[in-house]
Amino acid sequence: MKTEALAGITTFMTMAYILMVNSGMFAELPGVSYNAIYIATAISACIGTVLIGLLANLPLAQASAMGSNAFFVYTVCFGFGLSYANALVLILLDGILFILLTVTGLRKKIFEAIPTAVRVAIPAGVGLFIAFIGLQDSGIVVSDPATYVNLASFNLLSGKVAWRDIMPMLVTLAALIAIAVLTCKKVKGAVLWGILGGTGLYYLLGLTIPGFYQGFTENMNFNPLAAFGDFGTQAFGRVFTDGFDFSAYLAGHSKTELAMLIATTALAFCLVDMFDTIGTLYGACARGNLLTKEGEVPNLDRAMLADAVATACGAVCGTSTVSSYVESSTGIAEGGKTGMSSMVTGALFFVSMFLSPVAMLVPGCATAAALIYVGIMMMNCARNIDWLKTDEAVPAFLTLAIMPLTYNISYGIAFGVISHVLISVFTGKARSVKAGTWVIAALFAVMFFVTH
Repeated sequence: MKTEALAGITTFMTMAYILMVNSGMFAELPGVSYNAIYIATAISACIGTVLIGLLANLPLAQASAMGSNAFFVYTVCFGFGLSYANALVLILLDGILFILLTVTGLRKKIFEAIPTAVRVAIPAGVGLFIAFIGLQDSGIVVSDPATYVNLASFNLLSGKVAWRDIMPMLVTLAALIAIAVLTCKKVKGAVLWGILGGTGLYYLLGLTIPGFYQGFTENMNFNPLAAFGDFGTQAFGRVFTDGFDFSAYLAGHSKTELAMLIATTALAFCLVDMFDTIGTLYGACARGNLLTKEGEVPNLDRAMLADAVATACGAVCGTSTVSSYVESSTGIAEGGKTGMSSMVTGALFFVSMFLSPVAMLVPGCATAAALIYVGIMMMNCARNIDWLKTDEAVPAFLTLAIMPLTYNISYGIAFGVISHVLISVFTGKARSVKAGTWVIAALFAVMFFVTH
């Protein structure tokens, strides 16, 4: 029991950063606040983590998935023009679709329909995507009319930038290096400590900026229960009360465009969720020697069902796709072998709901470091791509490159699948393309011709 409890605490420490990162990202959307999403993130993480412990008896934890949250905010809402509540409908559809695929056994066929090179490249593309967002949120990468993106100026002597502008960027870089150093030294909760250290440095350097603390506490509410009020009015149930009203989107688009957008985007959410979950389950369980003799994850279908149900619950709470976290492997390394570890992690997420006033003090430049670091870690899978085989390298590269360059995960998957089909056809390997792959490629192709 002591070992399981320690493992659960360790897992929570390594993934608690999602509470602040997810809240800060969603707070950019109109009509929803940091507090509301903080509670939504904590509740959905608690539900998902407890579910996977009870149903699958595995020492894993779940929370709003990195990458999917960025896709939700920056692509679906800001890019496609859907409202926050509209986008939650797509998450709900993702959860329901995932449940059906898991219960009926079709999940395996969908998984196999995606070309191997594309499957391998998806996490890397998502990693580049969220790292790029982190660099932009920190102010290090800025827009440029000539080259579209550029490096922000650090030159104080030029007179074009002020210390007030440069300081947050330095905090991000310092926090990123701190996370890397702590990880190398195998310090538990390196990302969380890096964020907290960056927060301390930010407020310390704030003393060097005139007027930095002026009006600092005016808009702050230190009542831990206030966040629950925001959650109840801004996030919980919005998918049902406002989500199915697409009138704002239809004012500038046709119903056909809306139908294709819903179908392809919900599919993209589901595919990313599925690949992320399966990869995490295998990776984490392999690290703790929890795989069966056949090399399978114990109670895999139950674990996938827990993930799907948690995603549906997350949509109701008001957050994006909920998925298993690879950080669970740190708890497994501490000796966690059963769902008891998950129960402890879930309990800590419950307790964290009452700490929202503290979490609000964390600046965006500190959480940006976490985005960049997690993005770096997700690039690991790119080593499994055979870059010397053109028919594998091209779809893989298009998948991981298109995602950050277009701010869209589904576009990356689409280019990867379509290019795989075309290369196979023109090299005489059309018969090797699975029927499901043809269907997915056709669906994405129609999306491009109808919605653009």
